[in-house]
Formats: sequence, C-alpha cells, structure tokens
Amino acid sequence: MENFGDYLRSKCLDFGVEIVNIYKHLCANKKEFVLSKQLLRCGTSIGANLVEAQNGISHKDFIAKIYISLKECAETGYWLVLLLKTDYLTPSEYDNINNKCQELNRILNSIVKKAQLNN
Repeated sequence: MENFGDYLRSKCLDFGVEIVNIYKHLCANKKEFVLSKQLLRCGTSIGANLVEAQNGISHKDFIAKIYISLKECAETGYWLVLLLKTDYLTPSEYDNINNKCQELNRILNSIVKKAQLNN
C-alpha cells in the first residue's frame, strides 16, 4: 500500500495531466491562449510545490511549500470559474475538474493546518 504522500503526489500529477489536456483543448479548439496559460501555470504548480515540500529541508520549509501549493490550488479554482463564466468550459467540463480541484484544496488545507499545529 502506498503511503499518503505518494497518494497525494499521484493525485496532483493526475490533476496536472488533466490541466494540461484542458489547456491543449482550449488552445486548439477554442483558440483561447491567455486564460488557459494562467490555468496551466497554476494548475501544474500544485504538484510541483508538493514535491518540493516533500523534499523540504525543514518543517518550516515544508509548511511554506505546502502553503504555496494550496494558494496555487485556490488560484486554479479562480481561473476555472472564469473559464466557465466566459463559456470556454461547459458546465460539465467545469464540474469535473473543479470537483478534483476542490478535493485537492481540502486535502492541502488540512495538511497546512496540521503542520502548523505541530510547529
């Protein structure tokens, strides 16, 4: 059985892959390049910062990187709403990816809170 860190890293990677695919779809089919680039940057940064946190040099470094991951996740949610409200994402496309984004947000938020209590 994989540990929770591996599980979360896998979820972030899968989410990042979906974000990349949404980005490619928006560029190729909707000819949207600005908002989608913002989504790509923050949506793939969630997992990158998680990996940095898992390899942090101190507990304080771990908390800082996880918090950055959480902030990137919140920003991703913002761009998803904007893409929905401007009709670049359908409601079903939005619901699918937003549910995953919110799940990551809850997990990361919980980790930040627990890590700060143990500080």
